[in-house]
Amino acid sequence: MKIFSPLYLRAMQWARHRHAPWYLGVMSFAESSFFPIPPDVMLAPMSLAQPQRAWWFALLTTLTSVAGGVLGYVIGMFAFDAIQPWLQGNARYWAGYQTAVQWFEEWGVVAVFIAGFSPVPYKVFTIAAGALSMALLPFTLASLVGRGSRFFLVAGLMRWGGARMEAELQRYVDRLGWATVALVAVGALVYTLR
Repeated sequence: MKIFSPLYLRAMQWARHRHAPWYLGVMSFAESSFFPIPPDVMLAPMSLAQPQRAWWFALLTTLTSVAGGVLGYVIGMFAFDAIQPWLQGNARYWAGYQTAVQWFEEWGVVAVFIAGFSPVPYKVFTIAAGALSMALLPFTLASLVGRGSRFFLVAGLMRWGGARMEAELQRYVDRLGWATVALVAVGALVYTLR
C-alpha cells in the first residue's frame, strides 16, 4: 500500500515553493524559543529539492535560529517566572531545563554549542541561558557555531545527495515509511510491557 509516496511528493512540492524560504526562516526563529518542531524537517527537503541553494538555506536557518535563540534568552532573563509553571507542567521540558542548568554549571558556554548541534531541545537552553544571566555575546557566538554546524551539515548532505538521493528516496519511501511505523509500534509495545 503506497501511503508515503504521495506524502513525499507533496513535501517535495512544498520544498520548491517560492515562499518556502520565508516559512523556513519563521520556523527556525520560532523553534529556538517556543515552537516544538525542529527546522531540519524543512531544511532537508528544501536542500534536497534545490541543491544549488542548500548553502543559502543553511545560512538562513542558522541566522534566524540564532535570532530566535536571543528571543529565548530574553524570555529566560525577563519572563522566567511567568513561564516556569508551564515548564514544570511539561515533564520533558522541565527535565530539559534542569539538564541545561546542570550543563551550564559543568561546561559553561560550551553547553550552548552542544545544545545547538544536538537534538536536545535548544529552546530550553536559550531560556536557561537567560534565566542564569549568561553573558549574551558568548551565548550568541556559541549558538552561531553550534546551530551553523548542524544546519550546514544537514544542507551539505542533502546537496551532496542531490537528484540521485531524491530519486532513491522516492523509490523506497513507502518501504522506509512502513519500516518506521513498525519500529515505532515495536518500541511502544516494548515500552508498555516494561
